[in-house]
Amino acid sequence: MSADPTQVLAFETDCHIFDGCGFPAPGLHSFLFEPIWGDGDSNLYFNKTMLLALLGSLVIVGFFWAAFRKPKVVPGKLQMVAEAGYDFVRRGVVYETIGKKEGEKYVPLIVSLFFFVWMMNLWSIIPLAQFPVTAIISYPLVLALIVYVLWVSLTFKRHGFVGFFKNVTGYDKSLGPVLPLAMLIEFFSNLLVRPFTHAVRLFANMFAGHTLLLLFTIASWYLLNGVGIAYAGVSFIMTIVMTAFELFIQALQAYVFVLLTCTYIQGALAEHH
Repeated sequence: MSADPTQVLAFETDCHIFDGCGFPAPGLHSFLFEPIWGDGDSNLYFNKTMLLALLGSLVIVGFFWAAFRKPKVVPGKLQMVAEAGYDFVRRGVVYETIGKKEGEKYVPLIVSLFFFVWMMNLWSIIPLAQFPVTAIISYPLVLALIVYVLWVSLTFKRHGFVGFFKNVTGYDKSLGPVLPLAMLIEFFSNLLVRPFTHAVRLFANMFAGHTLLLLFTIASWYLLNGVGIAYAGVSFIMTIVMTAFELFIQALQAYVFVLLTCTYIQGALAEHH
């Protein structure tokens, strides 16, 4: 499979510094995959990122099914972990942002989004997978569009057309002469820019993180020759450090994505003054 991000072996394994070959730097090609099934020139194909997204969904469903299929008053280890994760999102994100009364009905959605995004991010450091699905813009974009449609529909349902217009334009008579300009800016920010920034925030962080991991991993192998061995050791240490840092970023980006989702929902439900 070309451009497979097991990039440690994706370049020529005999290529080292002082061998006369250039450094095989990662680039956009590192995020492209040949189809596992189907024709890449058509719209009908199945590639590695799709496989990882499917497997990730099955992992999440399987985990929660195993944890809660026979729930106990005194939970076992698996149920305890699942309850802790569920309760963290419910209380720490949904209740804190939307409120307990209004937010309870959205808990299943937010929990699902959090663990799905987290799992898609985690593939980056899992052997053989070694690629964050959310580093492909289409995946976070679809999730952001789902949130966007929910936000628009909730705002219409709660406030009607006039209330929706006031909500998305930030209508406030106290702004005086600058009100038209402020409304125009808010309109474009909320209706056009919001889903884009919601998706790009997740995509850009995972894209950049994966690129850095590739850079240090490839450099560790490339420098493994002659006096370059010392530098290869430093690069390898940086690979370990970046992997640990990515673990933090992966969870943080899942948290930020659902936190913003809850903020949008809260804004749709709030009364406009």
